[in-house]
Amino acid sequence: MRPDGLHLTILPWDCSRTVPNGFREGNAIRNNELKLAYACAAANAVIVGFSFLFVKIALASAAPMDILAWRFALSFAVLSLPVLFGRIRIDFRGKPLGRLLPLAAFYPLGFFLFQTYGLQYATSAEAGILNAFAPVLVLIFATVFLKESASGLQRASIVLSVAGVVIIYWMKGGGIDFSNLSGILLLTGSCAAFAGYSVLARSLLKSFRPMELTWWTLGFGCVIFFAASGIQHAASGTWHELLAPLGNIRFIASVFYLGILSSLVTAFTANYALSRLEAAKAVVFSNLSTVVSIAAGALVLGEPVEIYHLAGSLLIIAGVWGTNRPGSRPGTVKRPAPGGKQVDQ
Repeated sequence: MRPDGLHLTILPWDCSRTVPNGFREGNAIRNNELKLAYACAAANAVIVGFSFLFVKIALASAAPMDILAWRFALSFAVLSLPVLFGRIRIDFRGKPLGRLLPLAAFYPLGFFLFQTYGLQYATSAEAGILNAFAPVLVLIFATVFLKESASGLQRASIVLSVAGVVIIYWMKGGGIDFSNLSGILLLTGSCAAFAGYSVLARSLLKSFRPMELTWWTLGFGCVIFFAASGIQHAASGTWHELLAPLGNIRFIASVFYLGILSSLVTAFTANYALSRLEAAKAVVFSNLSTVVSIAAGALVLGEPVEIYHLAGSLLIIAGVWGTNRPGSRPGTVKRPAPGGKQVDQ
């Protein structure tokens, strides 16, 4: 394995090497990749834990489509610079490009459209509860489409993590208001789109590198959301509204967080985690974002921590640990190697 820009190129493993040192080297490489995958999944949870707050702040200054346009324009521009200068290698030659279109329909199109519009009609608490069910959907989709099996303990652990999130939001008085049907349906659609993306990306990582999927999804989002925003403003003659929020420092700060951290960084870390971990194992980490929000509120804002916060957090952590318990066989993605052989990653 060698560094290649900001991604890792996995060299085909020579099965003819039978020297014990060679085996130890191969195991060390796999263990390091697995540790990095878990670190990526955990980093995702931290970043997503604050994303709902920044979406709410941005919505005070701009329309949902304008927010999406600016955040994806920023994230795609930041990633494209090192690509143009050759610091990151993107190579789509000979790869199944047609399969990338359904991926983009889930993420960013479906996920961010449903989430951004859903937060107009629903609360952050409702979004947090519904988002907690994503690992359950991923487990179902991965079982059906990827044939990835899960043990009884892993299934129970995923349910445990979901229960921890629901308990925290419910006890805070932030349950789901089913009279707010529009917001609930939109946020449910966002959760389903995220689950669909996770499973499809897991499959596509047999052929594409994590950075290639990241560059594609961000570029697609930039083009689609800016086109949609431009059509809206052209039809209503309100081009000034697209640029007006750029004079608001709170909007700019929100877009930087949403564009660079909550779009660019999370897209890459999610893709890398999915390339090394089974879908359900990677996605269950998303529920840790609730624990991160509680800890940040206590340490930074001095918010009180109640017994139900601790109880729910313990359930979430136990659920994540149970799903990824030590000793369980890590999921692998097989990528075609030269000569037609399949190489585990």
